[in-house]
Amino acid sequence: MGLYALCFAGSGFILIGAWEALVSSYARLNPSSSPPPNQTTRTKPFFSSVSSFAIALFSVFFIINSIFSLIDALNSNDRVGLPLQLEIIATASLFLLYSIASLLIDFSDSLPLPSSILNLIAFFAFVQEFLLFYLQRKDPSGIENRYFDLLLVPITVCIFSTLLELGSPKSNFPRLARGVGLILQGTWFIQMGFSFFSNLMAHGCSFHGKSRGNYTVKCKGHPEYHRGRAIATLQFNCHLALLVVLIVGVYSIIAPKYRAFGNYMNYRPLGSELQQLDNQTQFTLDSDDEDDGEIKEEENVEKQKAAVLVSASGVNGYGSH
Repeated sequence: MGLYALCFAGSGFILIGAWEALVSSYARLNPSSSPPPNQTTRTKPFFSSVSSFAIALFSVFFIINSIFSLIDALNSNDRVGLPLQLEIIATASLFLLYSIASLLIDFSDSLPLPSSILNLIAFFAFVQEFLLFYLQRKDPSGIENRYFDLLLVPITVCIFSTLLELGSPKSNFPRLARGVGLILQGTWFIQMGFSFFSNLMAHGCSFHGKSRGNYTVKCKGHPEYHRGRAIATLQFNCHLALLVVLIVGVYSIIAPKYRAFGNYMNYRPLGSELQQLDNQTQFTLDSDDEDDGEIKEEENVEKQKAAVLVSASGVNGYGSH
């Protein structure tokens, strides 16, 4: 794909993931903006349409880029690059279908499509992306396979979060997790671009390409291969740590503001309630003397019952004699 193509694709993933995370965080911190109980958690058409347009744009970009790579593979007589680009086109087409279906649901009230169909399409799209990078072994010894294996981690996060959203559409946490997974995918795409197509490649390794989309990164010997894979793992850990720090920092800044705003919106003045209490009729408590009188009457009744029982027992005893 090239350095610029991977950087552009990574930037798109980062923007879409950040938007998804911000929208889900806003819905989480502002429960008043959630839909009624009889509806699923679908954001407002503006928020969802922005994501849909962005996904459609970058899906078309992947398809166009794969078409150019497909033509280059045909000119280079590359039998491996040809089916590889067809797989990329199929994966990008699923994401394009997801964006089109989302736009149709948002702007067409008469379209008989449930909201859960979007999560189902997204689930199959992420599964297809997972299989694309999992089965991509053009050169088994190339260190690019280590980068592809590490890319499976954020893709797996997107798969499980989409599956959870399919089961519980009213929760905002699956969408937040999917946004974080998309951001990590974007940063790792950019890292792969610099690691494959720039001078930041591991020392002792070189780039070899048969066509525009079919390439491998070979190293001189076993120590260079081992160092290249170790550098890839270290880079991924740095990306993950940076993402965690950024998420915690952004959340610590945004959460207090939204909570304060939410508390202000839920605040109700006490003046109206106090006025209602003033307008109510006055009430009095029953006197304690009445309670004392009732207690004394109950005690007298008990004494009379006891006297009757004693007299009755005396009569029975006399009769027995």
